[in-house]
Amino acid sequence: MKVAVYARVSTHDQTAENQLIELRRYVAARGWSAIEYVDHGVSGAKNRRPALDQLVADVRHHRVQAVVCWRLDRLGRNLRHLVMLLDDWQSRGIAFVTMGEGIDTSTPAGRLVAGVLASIAEFERARMQERIMAGLARARAQGTRLGRRRGNAVRRLDECEGMSHAQAAARLDVSVATVKRWRRAARVGSERSSAIA
Repeated sequence: MKVAVYARVSTHDQTAENQLIELRRYVAARGWSAIEYVDHGVSGAKNRRPALDQLVADVRHHRVQAVVCWRLDRLGRNLRHLVMLLDDWQSRGIAFVTMGEGIDTSTPAGRLVAGVLASIAEFERARMQERIMAGLARARAQGTRLGRRRGNAVRRLDECEGMSHAQAAARLDVSVATVKRWRRAARVGSERSSAIA
């Protein structure tokens, strides 16, 4: 069986060799052949990492049948990202093994642990949504106006007469597309007014 071996170190001063020695030993003991993916000097909090991105692409192209890493925190520190990766891999029939925590999704116990992690992530997402909604409700109750304050910027659009879309966007601190949309709406509005008169 061909497996992906993933290792990561956070700084360029560190070496991934300690992780790789253990991973190579584990893979050899199982009789597997390995492709190594190593990220140097990349934080585990980042979802996008060169070696991890290549590993994910190889999983999608069915170049490996399993992913093995030294510890779960080497794969990532963001629980939501971890759960999404594991869920994607499980749906593709890719086993995931982490030596430090003893997770092996090719076994019933490993799938149980992965399911518990998924439940925790779902719970955290729901709690975050509750906190956001409570904060918005409190702000509304206190009379705070929510959303973009575009009325003032639309009025200031007159100050940008003769400017390019890009110059007006920079002055008003909005996107060029927004300036174009406002100018189009103002033009249509003035055409309607003149048609009525």
